[in-house]
Amino acid sequence: MNSRTFSIEFFPPKTPEGVEKLRETRRQLAALNPRFFSVTYGAGGSTQANTLETVLEIQSEGFAAAPHLSCVGSTRAGIRDIINLFKSKGIRHMVALRGDLPSGMADPGEFRYANELVEFVRAETGDWFHIEVAAYPEVHPQARSAADDLQNFVRKVRAGADSAITQYFFNADAYFAFVEAISQQGVDIPVVPGIMPIGNFSQLARFSDACGAEIPRWLRLKLQGYGDDVESIRALGLDVVTQMCERLLVGGAPGLHFYSLNQAGLTSEIWQRLKLGKT
Repeated sequence: MNSRTFSIEFFPPKTPEGVEKLRETRRQLAALNPRFFSVTYGAGGSTQANTLETVLEIQSEGFAAAPHLSCVGSTRAGIRDIINLFKSKGIRHMVALRGDLPSGMADPGEFRYANELVEFVRAETGDWFHIEVAAYPEVHPQARSAADDLQNFVRKVRAGADSAITQYFFNADAYFAFVEAISQQGVDIPVVPGIMPIGNFSQLARFSDACGAEIPRWLRLKLQGYGDDVESIRALGLDVVTQMCERLLVGGAPGLHFYSLNQAGLTSEIWQRLKLGKT
């Protein structure tokens, strides 16, 4: 298992209460000894300061941390300042994304796509950063076609990406088909499956409808049928997600990346069921 990468994602808290809650969550999840924690970045850089603050706090606790960096709505000078700040703080790992335009902003800025961001970071900083990019086994919701989406990913890799983390999914076949498709394009970087624990069906349905992650019909109807029975939703979710993770790992996935939603319980339970131990 040691050659695989198991990691956990947080979003930067916006309130003092959120900061304290995340510290407690992190304390619990740190006991799992993940390879790194990642911290998301709001549309147009709206949480930039909170992202960096959270990353630095994680580093001060002795753990590796990777900030997300989105480029849409940004300038080259602005991105240069951010990556130089990351360097000055000893950050060596980032997740490079196109990101979404903030509501009401019409200008995409000087970067249109994530491959342009990756290329810029490489040109500015050489091999300083380990650069992760996003992958979409079920196709990005804004892609013109599956073939276009595949080529978008290939461009990110050829621009200098080291590895990738996928959007979450509940169909392992979609992941294996994606890995096979990029292999046929000559791409062989590690593509780590993104894993979304299931604890709140309405929240999951909202996220999934927005990001294009398919909830299989049988699973959607079963979760819907539980109504407000949170315990039944969690129990089914734990079984479904754990079984999928087992299949992914047996099938050769190079690790797992958990979208924790700043909560410890479900991620910890899946991790322990998988007997991941120290990574």
